Amino acid sequence: MTQDEAKQKIIAAGLILEAEGLGDLTRGHVSLRLPDDPSLFLMKPHSYGFDEITLENIVTCNLDGEKVGGGGRRHSEVFIHSEIFRARPEVMSVIHVHPTHAVALSATGKKLAPISQPAAAFADGLPYYRDTIQLIRSKELGAAVARALGPAKAVLMRNHGVAIAGASVEETTILAIMLDNACRIQLLAEAAGGIGEIFPPGVVRELHDAITKPEQYNINFEYLRRKVLRTMAR
Repeated sequence: MTQDEAKQKIIAAGLILEAEGLGDLTRGHVSLRLPDDPSLFLMKPHSYGFDEITLENIVTCNLDGEKVGGGGRRHSEVFIHSEIFRARPEVMSVIHVHPTHAVALSATGKKLAPISQPAAAFADGLPYYRDTIQLIRSKELGAAVARALGPAKAVLMRNHGVAIAGASVEETTILAIMLDNACRIQLLAEAAGGIGEIFPPGVVRELHDAITKPEQYNINFEYLRRKVLRTMAR
């Protein structure tokens, strides 16, 4: 994958996240390590919505969170990305968003229960970051988010949002959507009278393994990309 192809992936991810209602004005952000230099990463710029990312305004940053290239402003919460990349060499993409239902569930302090297919994707662990509701504008806070995330796919940032880490931008994008869907289903179930019987852990693990394969992320990312492009062409 060339650098321009990596940028196009970020642009597509931004369009998908906005279309799926995860934009929250200009506040969300997505990043992807440079394919030829894992010490650098591409990131959505400050002051733009997910649907306004361009080849020209994408920012390049290093693992200290410093801007080293690109036409846009560096995002103030860059340290979520830089510190997760520093702590997890295998992670290639990070997304931070403020999904309504994920934030609502995080405000309850409850764990995500494996009561739906989207929730099963996180059955191997969905930790909490509880230190602050404030913006993550320092290396120290970014490192704390990375520690809370640990080896997991995602972390609920209490009363704030989520951070998602994955091996590709396809993975992080689809997981961000699935996580909010899972939280919405749980909140609805609890509001309707409570959660009933849960399937055994072995059954949930089997489903987890089936829906978290790279092929699944790629297929669904490409479907949503085509869907967005069809909508834009109308």
